[in-house]
Amino acid sequence: MAAQTKPASPETGGRKTPGPGGHPAREHSAAAGKAARRQAPLESHRDFSAPPSRDPIGLLLGRAESRVPELVPVRHGRMLVSPFVYFRGAALPMAADLAATRSSGLRAQLCGDAHLLNLGAFASPERRLVFDLNNFDETLPGPFEWDVKRLVASMAVAGRENGLTTRQRRKVAFAAAAAYRTAMRGFAAMSILDVWYARFDVEDALARLKSDLPKNAVRQTRAQIAKARTRDSTQALAKLTLRTGGAGSSATRR
Repeated sequence: MAAQTKPASPETGGRKTPGPGGHPAREHSAAAGKAARRQAPLESHRDFSAPPSRDPIGLLLGRAESRVPELVPVRHGRMLVSPFVYFRGAALPMAADLAATRSSGLRAQLCGDAHLLNLGAFASPERRLVFDLNNFDETLPGPFEWDVKRLVASMAVAGRENGLTTRQRRKVAFAAAAAYRTAMRGFAAMSILDVWYARFDVEDALARLKSDLPKNAVRQTRAQIAKARTRDSTQALAKLTLRTGGAGSSATRR
């Protein structure tokens, strides 16, 4: 079946873009990417000016109306603990800030809350430990830059909380963004099926890097790997459900 196309637009360099079920040639994708870069040059991503009407607290209070009332004070109390804990709970205010910034027009299904603690190790169906996103509570379609910026910002905020210097935090932020760029460049040269099955294997990575790591860091990582192996669907079932009425009956915990 022939791939459907959408009309040409300035964002795609004047070329038609594939519709649902279509897949662009690499040359087409490269041209669209260059057009997107012109729409949002790299230097434009550093620009942010908070409008006078900016009200992050008001946004958080408005979101609280849809939450369980008894748990709202608990959530807000936790967010007061430190800047990083506040950052973890403030996906909505950051999204509101990012909505006022320039974007390339390249949209994706976002994690929506891609801070560093929403990534972790868990077992694949093949029982290999992989490192990936583990939280999609805030998933939504949006500019791909939003996830990248939230991840990099979380590195900077966590670094400050852990006593890193400004120079060290800058180095960490640059490394995180560069790793994303390098990975995407690699994925662009792969088939869709190969991208689908691509993974970051934790144990393979540790084997490659352990000679460069302090012995204490290796021990801690091995302990974390052992703990991660205990996280499976059975554990989640026990945590999120309550058995009632005898065998074969369960009710979701609230």
